[in-house]
Parts: sequence; C-alpha cells; structure tokens
Amino acid sequence: MITLYHCVSARSFRPLWLLEELGLPYQLKMLPFPPRALARPYLQENPLGTVPLLIDDETRMTESAAICEYLAARHSPGHLSVAVNDPAYGAYLNWLHMSDATLTFPQTLVLRYLHFEPAQRQQPQVAEDYSRWFLARLRAVDAVVQQQDFLCAGRFTAADVAVAYALMLAAHLGLDAQFSPSTAAYWARLQARPAFQRALAGQHQAAIDQGVPTTPAPDVRP
Repeated sequence: MITLYHCVSARSFRPLWLLEELGLPYQLKMLPFPPRALARPYLQENPLGTVPLLIDDETRMTESAAICEYLAARHSPGHLSVAVNDPAYGAYLNWLHMSDATLTFPQTLVLRYLHFEPAQRQQPQVAEDYSRWFLARLRAVDAVVQQQDFLCAGRFTAADVAVAYALMLAAHLGLDAQFSPSTAAYWARLQARPAFQRALAGQHQAAIDQGVPTTPAPDVRP
C-alpha cells in the first residue's frame, strides 16, 4: 500500500488529492508543521524533514509535482497523465514543473518574510514584491483558462492538481482576491471536484485521529 506523509494543506496535498482522484488505497501519516522541528523521528524517514514523502514499494519520493507525474503515469496512463506521443505532452510537463518552480516558490518567500521571521527580520517589501511576482506569473494560467476548462489535453490531468495547490496557497495568503474572473472560476471548478473534497475531509479527520493540529500548515521550506 502507498504511504503518504503529510501536513495539513501543505504541498503534500497535491499527491493526497491525486490519490483520491485515482481511487488508490493509501495510508496517510499526519505530521505537525514543521515536521523537522516538531516530529524529529520523521528525519529517519526523510532527512530533509519536509513533506511530502511518498513510499510506494521500493519507490520513495519527496517532490510533490514529481509525485503527481509518477502517480498519474503509473496508475492512470492516458487518463490523468498525458502520453509522450500526445501533442499536449510538452504543455503537460511544463505545467507540472511551473506549478512549484514558478507559482509556489514566490509564495514561500511571502510566508517567510511576512509571517515566519521575527519582527526585526521581516521584510514587507520582499513579501510585496514576491506577491506581485506570483500574480504576474499567474497570467499564464489565466491566458489558458480563459479559453478552456483545464490546462492541457482538453481534460483534467495531474497538471491541474499540481497548479491548483499554488492557487490553494494563494487563498491561504489572501492573494485570491486578486485572481482574474477566469482564474477564480477555474479554481472554483477544481474545488468542486469530489476528490478534492474527499482529500480535504480526509486530512482533517486523519489529523484529528492522529492528534495533529487541523489548521493549515503554511508551506515554506527554510
């Protein structure tokens, strides 16, 4: 059985949601945030102390977008993945990588320099600059969802799951108030998916059952 280590609403939400989309059995192990400080034994599983960690037989993965690509290709070929010979394959890979490197990354700097650093080290201007960076890069999403319901291949794929987490993080930061109408509608469509709702409910119940705080974990990796 697949095992996923997860903090509430951290980047590990990407593989959690995808597992629900795929209907795969899995074991969800909840951790307090940040696990490297509050769950020290976890370092024996993942020396980085970050989430996600997905274990699937001999496979161990810690990058959320890569896990989405792996799960879709291995457990849902041609459904939530995009085949190599599909004309949309390049766009699919591009969105998967953009989801973290371009859309999530700047938001982690907003979190660090506006919320996590001690008062004397906070940098409101840095937070403002990277908020604008994120919103500027989000125009790439908007340009596509103005024309179609999903990002590529004419259907919902793992790329939508990966990009949606950046929208979720933006909502936690209050940046969703600046989404364009098309992006806001896209985000609403994704949130309405039954698997998304199951993932939200599942992480909440698992956190309660395992004695972990149920409040969202701001996902930043110092």
